[in-house]
Parts: sequence; C-alpha cells; structure tokens
Amino acid sequence: MASFVGLAAARSEVLLRAGWDCARDGLFGAPPVTVYLGAQAHASVLAALRYLGFGERQLIAVDSDEQGGMRPASLAQALRRTDGPAIVVGQAGHIHSGGFDPFEQTIPLARERGAWVHVDGAFGLWARAAPALSALASGVELADSWAVDGHKWLQIPYDSGFAIVRDGAAMQRAMAISASYLGTGPRDARNPSNYVPELSRRARGFAVWAVLQALGRHGVREMVERHCRCARELGQRLLQEPGIRVLNRIELNQLALTFGPTGASQAERDACTRQVIAALQRENRCFVSGASWSGHWIMRVSVISHYTDTPQMEALAAAIIRAWRCARPRQQAPGSGPGSRGP
Repeated sequence: MASFVGLAAARSEVLLRAGWDCARDGLFGAPPVTVYLGAQAHASVLAALRYLGFGERQLIAVDSDEQGGMRPASLAQALRRTDGPAIVVGQAGHIHSGGFDPFEQTIPLARERGAWVHVDGAFGLWARAAPALSALASGVELADSWAVDGHKWLQIPYDSGFAIVRDGAAMQRAMAISASYLGTGPRDARNPSNYVPELSRRARGFAVWAVLQALGRHGVREMVERHCRCARELGQRLLQEPGIRVLNRIELNQLALTFGPTGASQAERDACTRQVIAALQRENRCFVSGASWSGHWIMRVSVISHYTDTPQMEALAAAIIRAWRCARPRQQAPGSGPGSRGP
C-alpha cells in the first residue's frame, strides 16, 4: 500500500504536467506513462503498478549490477529512448543482498528527463537512522516519494508501512475521499482519508508511536547498527567453512548463501543449497528460507529481530554449518578407493 500511494501520486502528477487531469478525465485516452525500474525490483512494486493500471508494455526494466542496484548508464540509455510522462522507481535495500541503487547518479538522470522518482525503501531506508550506515542510501533524499516498512526493522505489526510524498497536493489529488461528515474546514482535525486508500482501518499509528517512544532515536540507531554488525559476523564465520559461499556484499543486514563442494556445477550447488535448507528446518532450532537470485538457489538470512545479537548469530552459524556438513556429498580421501589399503 505504501508503494501504491507513492506511485498513485506519481501517476497523477506526471499526467498533470502533461496537461491531463486524471482525477477529472480518468485514464482512458491519457498520454502513456513510462515506468523505469531496476531489473530486480521487488514484486510488491510490480503489484502496485498493476493495480494502478500499468501493464508490462509500460514498464522498462533497467539493467542491475551483481548486488541488484540499478546501473546509471543503463538508466540514462533507457531514458533517452522514450519521451512523455515518466516515473523512475529506485530501490533502497535489495530483498536478498541489501544493496542500494546509486541514487546520487540515478536521481539526477531522472530529474533531467522530468520524471518522478519513487523509492522502494522497505527496510533499507532505515539505514538513514544510523550515521555509520547512512551513506549507503546517499542521495535518496532527492526523490519525490518513498515507501518504508514498519513491520520489519521497527518491529511493529505486520501490515504497517509508511508512504512519504514530497508533494502533499499530488498525494491528496490521488488519494482524497470526500464526504461532508469527514470534515474539511480549517478547524477540523487532519483527515487521514486524504492520504491513504482505506477509509476504515485500525489505528496503526498508535503502535508506531509506542515503539518509537520505547526505543527512541538512539534505540532505533543501535538496533539497526547491531543487526548489520551481526550479519557481518555471521558472514565472516560461515566463510571459514569450505563449501559455503556468500554471494552478496554484506553492507546491511542480509546474507545470500549457497553451498556446494569445490568444482560443483550450478545444478549441484542448487541441490546442495536446497538440502541444507531442508536439514536446517528439520532440526528446528533456526528457521531460514530459500529463493532464486541471479541464477542461483540461495539460502536467505535477514537479521532483523529486536533481540538478535552475537549469541544468536553464533547459534545460527553453528546450525548452518552442522546442516551443511550433514548434507554435503561424501568425497573419497586420496588412496581410499577400491583396492587401496587405506591408512
């Protein structure tokens, strides 16, 4: 919903700049809007765009680097190939790698084209709460709208998110629900139906307020920095075990792991990774899941629970290594083949 709100505001504004008021005239017959997004954009963004009436032909996938970040040169080339209203969707915190788009380069390119820039910052935008990590999202403040989750790093109930839109008028044009009993006068309280699609919803803001009161600015910063440190500690420990590979640069709180003996084919590594995940789930001490990323089947690790610290990382590392040692193919030692005397 947070991405839906930001992208709805984007759609309304870029069409208005092109002389089309979609609140008055609808979308039938409107100038086509082109949406540029990274080739590894999250599925929730694609869903929000579909709900807003964008089909695959209106989307241009921009090449991504090995960490999932949008390549500025590819974006520049794509922007030159089209004209008319445009939206660029960036990413702060790739779902598998934790990687960021290079916003200091991509957003100025979008600005030159006159595009609205929306950022999917689900969990990665919280890096800006920690001075030691804020440079990862350098330039993100130049965007027009941002979507952020609360149910991940802020630890609040699952369906809580934040839509932040620079242009309040564009947001209200896209979202406002009018009714006499809702109140619109200067003495009326803020009308939440001007900012979200739902007219009736639970008071999500109360849980947000309570958590921020409990943690404070320092508490949020400490938690984010601690989780990122824990992810690095886990990666360093796992890399000492032969056959375990970490595919991403551990800059945030995510790890993408694969398993397989030296010289194994990709199919063999995928099979080993699935076996390790299954073994870890059977043991039932730690829970992890798998995913497909850049042609690999990976084990996904996301360090995000408020209580997680070094002891939990040590336990997880031990469990992963134990599962890998049980699952890895048996290799014959030198001189232990048929006919050998052995040691």
